[in-house]
Order: sequence, then structure tokens, then C-alpha cells
Amino acid sequence: MNTIKQNFKPWFAVLSACFILLSCSDRFDDREGQLNADDLDYSDTDNMIQALVGAYNIIATRGWEEPLLLSVRGDDVNAGGLGDQQPFTDTDNFIYDQNYWMYNSLWNVHYGDIVNLNTEIELINNFKDLATPEDAQTADQYIAEITVLRAWLHFNLARVFQDVFIIETTQPDGEIANGVATKDEVMQYIITQMDAAIPLLPNLRPNERTDIPGGVTRFTAMAIKAMAQLELQDYTGVASTTGEIINSGKFSLYDDFYGLFKKPGELSNESLFELQFSDFGNSTGDSFYHLLAPFGPQGWTPARENASGGWGFYEPSLKFIKFMLDRGETTRLESSVLFTDRGIAELQTDPNYATLPSFVSNTTRDGDVINDYARALFASGKHYLPSVQLTEGRNDYGGGKNMIVIRYAEILLMYAEAVTRGGTPNGISADQAVNLIRTRANMPTVTGVTSEDVMEEKFAELALEWGIRYYDMIRLDNYTELSYDGRTFTADDEYLPYPQAQVDALPLGGTNSNQ
Repeated sequence: MNTIKQNFKPWFAVLSACFILLSCSDRFDDREGQLNADDLDYSDTDNMIQALVGAYNIIATRGWEEPLLLSVRGDDVNAGGLGDQQPFTDTDNFIYDQNYWMYNSLWNVHYGDIVNLNTEIELINNFKDLATPEDAQTADQYIAEITVLRAWLHFNLARVFQDVFIIETTQPDGEIANGVATKDEVMQYIITQMDAAIPLLPNLRPNERTDIPGGVTRFTAMAIKAMAQLELQDYTGVASTTGEIINSGKFSLYDDFYGLFKKPGELSNESLFELQFSDFGNSTGDSFYHLLAPFGPQGWTPARENASGGWGFYEPSLKFIKFMLDRGETTRLESSVLFTDRGIAELQTDPNYATLPSFVSNTTRDGDVINDYARALFASGKHYLPSVQLTEGRNDYGGGKNMIVIRYAEILLMYAEAVTRGGTPNGISADQAVNLIRTRANMPTVTGVTSEDVMEEKFAELALEWGIRYYDMIRLDNYTELSYDGRTFTADDEYLPYPQAQVDALPLGGTNSNQ
């Protein structure tokens, strides 16, 4: 098969013949396909890559509510107030409503996408049946890539709902009838799947790929494997897997922490998995965006006229901000939080924070002014794209900004945590791993790091990103940290209940069916 390079648009481009879901159980939401599988010429393996591109399109087409719901229960994040999404605010306070649409959407969209990805695997297998040995090897790589994407969706579901279905087919009725797998079984399944995928994947950073720039590589699979091992508290396994990534020498931290989450940091050498979006640099016409408005401030005066504001649904917590100020953080705090004057005033009501560093301002370094708004005191800097970086003529909040899912900093910190919890070092020391991150953040180096030190470093480095902080705390049964600002967290709050619509339709059972 000829490699498609010339005039190849990034994988997020809208396809005129995208092979999305062709058949699916009606128990999960699905998407309409545009091309019937029976009409394909499977002997033309040049078209096989289209199924892979379709898979990347599927994984990037996330609902706006998904990353918010995955993240909001941590002590680093608060839900924006004012009640038009009251069950979202309740979720942040560990009050769960099984009928809330967000729970059902997360379930449906994730499982719908899993089945969609299985369809793309089936299509590639159809091509493989008629392929030359060389093309069959390419097919195996493509299937391995999609397997990694599918594993990430299973991983999210198990962390949110605990015991969930493992779906590997396009007609999952039989798998559903077999019942849910335990969370531990799902994590072990992911590890096994990644072990099978790793040798079939390119030995490259995602940004080194020329066929699918930013696509999955063996290091993406290793990262997801390590994340599953961490959930199982297999610290020896985590140290081994993350150590292999570190020892590859492929990855490095992006020099500018602030810029990492903006256009300059897209597909950097720090990125292991990144959802890509674009308007292709054109002021009109096609665009492929993730809706970032929920993360943004509801009121602002943008440096670039007419740039739209956000919804104010996602607020860095006062606890996180005070934690960062107490540590003397500058770069990471400025990069993580957008301040309003009202938020600054609220901070200063505490005598310990009456005097704040000069960078604590309602004006970003790119000249956007974050005005007071009713929903929240602060907004996420990690989901902020300066208005001056928007494509001319485009006004959507954060329009075209990528979303980093897994980055090298998380790998270094998982490695350091694993080593401090008894995992066998695999190359550098825990001190070295932590100090690479601290140096980038303009923080002094440390020696003799403990597990507690690493968890604080993870809090500082990875706050506001995909719920990492929350899932760390429930893995460690650290309920005290999650009981903050009047909240009380108990073991019963760790997992969301199954959506009522799914309880009514599926053989779920278990402790999550009624909460």
C-alpha cells in the first residue's frame, strides 16, 4: 500500500467518506455512517487508511460535557454556579442524580464510540483479508492504533463507573449479556491489550509520524498501560513501563509551561496523546473544534476584538490556588488560573493572602482582561487560548485549540510515585524525575522525595487535567483531601451511579445501580 503523504490533511479533517458506525446494538447511541461497507472495494488497500482516519475522528469528537464530568469532583476544580446545571454542581459536591443527562451522555458517547471503533477494526480486517503481506502488516498497525484509542475509552468508563462492560464487537448484545467486568478486570484487560499492541506500533513520538501526524505510537500504548497499572497499584509495573518511556530518550518537557497549553505547544515533544482540532488556518469554511466555551470565563474583554467568551462552568478551586501560593509557584499558577478582580478580592479576605504576587492579575500576559462574572471567581488557564492566537475571522472561545490527554510530565511523576512506593527504579531516580518538572516550573530542586512530595508535585503540575487529581485521591483512599470547602467525601462517593436509563435497559446490577 502506498503511504499517503502528499496533500494529506491532518487526521481531524472531516472526511467526505468517513467510515463511521455501520452497525451497532441499539442499546448504545450511535452515529450514522456515510458509506455502506458492502459498497467498498476491499482489494484497494490504498483506502485502508481512511478507516484509521475515521477512528481518529471518532476519538476526537467528544461531547463538551465529557472532560468536565471526568474532572469536576477533584479538589482542584469547582463547578461554576448559578444552577442551570444544578446536578453538575451537585456532582461536584458528591450528590449524585442517576437521571442527570451528563451521566447518561458520558456512558452513551463512550460506548457508542467504542462500537464505532470496533467497526473501523472490522473494515480494516476486511482489507487485510485481501492484502499483500506488507499491507497486512500495515493493517495490523492500524488495528493496534485503534485498540489503544478503544482502551482509553474503557479506562475512562471504569474510573468513573467502576464495573463496566468490555466491548470488542460491533454487535455487543452477547458481551452485554455476560455482564460487567470489575474495574480491576478492565484494567488488566487494558494492560493485556496494550502488551499486544505495543510491538505493532511505530517506535516514534506522536509528532514524529508523517503519515498521521500526532497519531498513536507504542509510547501512547505504554502510557495507557502504565495508567492501568497505577489503578491496580502495581508500582513495580508502573516503574518498569514508565521507565521504558523515559529511557527511550524520545520525550522531553516543553520549555514554556504557559505556551504548552497554547498553539505553540501543540504536538510538542512532551505529548504522548493529544486530541487535535483546527480551522485549517482559514477565516471561513470547514473547522473541527472541541467546544471549549464551558471552560472559559463568562465575561472578558479580549485583546482581539469580537472573540467570544465562555460559559464559566469550570473553576479552579480556592484550595488549589492557595496551595500554589503557599509553595511559591509562579509559572504554573499563572498558567493554570485566569483571575477575576472578584476572585482576587476573595483571596485577599484571608489575611494570609492579603498581599499577592504581581502576576496575580485579571489581565493575562497576552492582554485578555478577565472581567467579573457571576458563575465563578476563576477560570481554567489550561483550557484558555489567548484571543490573539485565534485564526483571523474565527471567534469561538479557544477555537482550534488542541487538548493534551497524556504528556511526559505525567509519565515522570507516575514513575517517581511508583519508585517512592516500592517500585524498582528503571533508570533515573525519583528525585531526578521530579526535578526535571520543578526546573521547568522555575521551582528549586529537591532531594529525598517521598510519596507525599510526589503527590503534591502532581497536584501542582497536573491540576485541571482530566480528573487526574481526583482519581489519585480515590486510589489512595485520601478522602480528607476531597473533603474541602464544606464537602464531606466518603468511600460511597468514589464512583458515579450507573445512569438510570442504563439500569433500566442493561444487566448491570452491582453496587452502582442504586445510589
